[in-house]
Order: sequence, then structure tokens, then C-alpha cells
Amino acid sequence: MNRLEEYWKANTSLIRNLLIVWAVVAYVLGILLAPALNGIRLFGGPPLGFWIAQQGSIYVFVVLIFVYAARMKALDREYGVED
Repeated sequence: MNRLEEYWKANTSLIRNLLIVWAVVAYVLGILLAPALNGIRLFGGPPLGFWIAQQGSIYVFVVLIFVYAARMKALDREYGVED
């Protein structure tokens, strides 16, 4: 396997893993487990399941964007394809 193929394999692996994290937070925690999580309240405010579905998944998505950018910068440097 040549260096470019290794780079794209690492890139697609990173994307897959970040999408799995996003799906677990958005679908599993935000939808499937929301009723169970609603028994927990955040600082006396909204139920945790509701908060994850409405705000938490968006925060996680934004964090994943920054993680992707940082990891891709490191991958680009590692494989010598940086701008």
C-alpha cells in the first residue's frame, strides 16, 4: 500500500469514528435513551435527555468539527500533504 492510500485510509477511518460518536450522542442518547435520562436534571433545570436532544448533540457536533480539523492537520503533517 502506498503512502497516499494509507493517508486516505486514515482519513476515512477518522471520519467514520467521528460519525459514530455523533450518531451515538444524537440518536442513542438524544432519542433512544432520552426517557431514561430525563430522570436526571441539570442544575435543577431541564431533564438531561431533553437537554442532550436539544443542545448537547449540537455542542458535541461543534467539538467534533474542531477534533476533525486538529486530527487532519496532524495527519497532513504526518503524511507530508500539508498546504
